[in-house]
Formats: sequence, structure tokens, C-alpha cells
Amino acid sequence: MPLDQLPTQARPREKLLARGPQALVDAELLALLLRTGTRERPVLQLAQALLDDFGGWAGLLKASMADLGRINGIGPAKRAEIAAVLEIARRSLLQQLAEAPVFDAPDAVRQFLRLKLGGLTHEVFAVLFLDAQHRLITMEEMFRGTLTQTSVYPREVVKRGLDLGAAAVILAHNHPSGVAEPSRADELLTQALKSALALVDMRVLDHLVVGAGEVTSMAERGLM
Repeated sequence: MPLDQLPTQARPREKLLARGPQALVDAELLALLLRTGTRERPVLQLAQALLDDFGGWAGLLKASMADLGRINGIGPAKRAEIAAVLEIARRSLLQQLAEAPVFDAPDAVRQFLRLKLGGLTHEVFAVLFLDAQHRLITMEEMFRGTLTQTSVYPREVVKRGLDLGAAAVILAHNHPSGVAEPSRADELLTQALKSALALVDMRVLDHLVVGAGEVTSMAERGLM
């Protein structure tokens, strides 16, 4: 039903003000951002449909403006607001990683990678380049497609690390299947990159495998 027909204590804005944002379900949070629905779909129903269509927040974070525009009831103003809020989330995590050593904020690293890689339908190999204090310099998506030891070129990672003056890296890639389980090929690739980067005194601190809802650390698994 429309928000104005809900009991006051059940309306998302009043609920948030009384109990905090953590008390709201996903559709209620998104409904606050959308504010209005359509003649056919009240805002809560529109918000839930949007989350369902994109597979939750992870999919929404990967949605383009064109993707959002295909949803009935999501006009230019709503698309702009959604895109702005999602970009704020990404930039907030990036700022955390740039201001402190990454191992001071391991959850932020995982959250950021989930936002960037978790909803992709194709495989991406990314590198977080770090300075001598292990603060983030930048993260770059370096290779796409089916990733194997032969399709990821260590020399390109070494060259880019030298260009950036990086002292260490964290490797990351996603599994479009959604299962964040390192494979034997992932282990071989990690060793090849470690050997290449060691030649220029650049350490590989971890290799993170991103699934649909989790991120697995190969270092924590003892696979480094």
C-alpha cells in the first residue's frame, strides 16, 4: 500500500528516525531514496521489484544508468539519485583504504571488492596497488575474461606497479559462479605473480577471491 496509508510507526522514514537505519529492510531503505512509486506500484513495491530485478544491492551497485532506465517508474531523477548514493558508498570505502594501512581495515577491503566485483557476470582480475605504508594508491581492473595463468600477464602488473611506485599489492578476482572458492589455477597464478613481483621488491600481501556474498582470502587459507 502507499506509504501514507501505512501506520505512522511502520513508515520507513518514521521507523528510521525512531529506531535507526539498521531497523529497515532493504526495500524500505530504497523506498526512502525513491520517495514515490507509480500509479500501478506503490514505492515499497517498486523498491522491492528493483532489488529483485538486479539481485539485491550487489546487482544495483553494478547497474548502469541505462539499466536503471529500463525499469518502469525509474525516471532520470531517480536514476541520478540512486547512482549518486551508490557512488558515495564506493568513494567512502576508497577513502578509508587510502588513509590507513589496508590491514587496519580488512573489512573495508572486502566490502569495497564486493561492491566492485561481486555482481559481475564476467571474470575480472584487479590489483590494489599499495604504498610502503600499505595504504591504497589505486585499484585497477587489469584483465577480463576467462582468467588463467596464461591470460594474466605478470609483466603488465610489474610495469604498472613500477609506474605507480607501489611497494606491495593485493590481488583480487571474482568468480561469476558466485562461489568464492580458490581453484588450483588461482594458486598457480598467485605464485607466478609473486615470483615476478619479487624481482622488483614488490610484495604480494594477499589474493582475494570474490563471490556473490563473500570474499575469500588465500593468505588466510595458507595458499600463498
